[in-house]
Amino acid sequence: MILLDTNILIFALVPDSPESRQVMKWLEEEVPLVTSTIVWYEFLCGPVRREHIELAWRLLTDVFPFGGEESQVAANLYKQAGRKRGVKVDAMIAATAIANGAVLATRNTGDFQRFPGLELVKW
Repeated sequence: MILLDTNILIFALVPDSPESRQVMKWLEEEVPLVTSTIVWYEFLCGPVRREHIELAWRLLTDVFPFGGEESQVAANLYKQAGRKRGVKVDAMIAATAIANGAVLATRNTGDFQRFPGLELVKW
């Protein structure tokens, strides 16, 4: 199961981009593609057109909520990362992947490598 970060979700909709080709490969291989409510929120903030929202929704198997378990994991990740400004949202996305046993696909691997226990897609 692969959890798509916002940047992957956006670029998956760009025809013939590396991200769209990879997402299509995963779909052909029947790899479940999911995201978090945090990513979905960022995606919907746009700018994004209605047809892109509908297409992105069809790519996804599920959108995982950010609940109690994810909150605890995110807080621990944030603390372990030194309580750095700008890390909170990334910690929330990472926590959702960790809590749900998903591998995170992101173009910003450097931002997420700081989180122990998070597995990242190797590009």
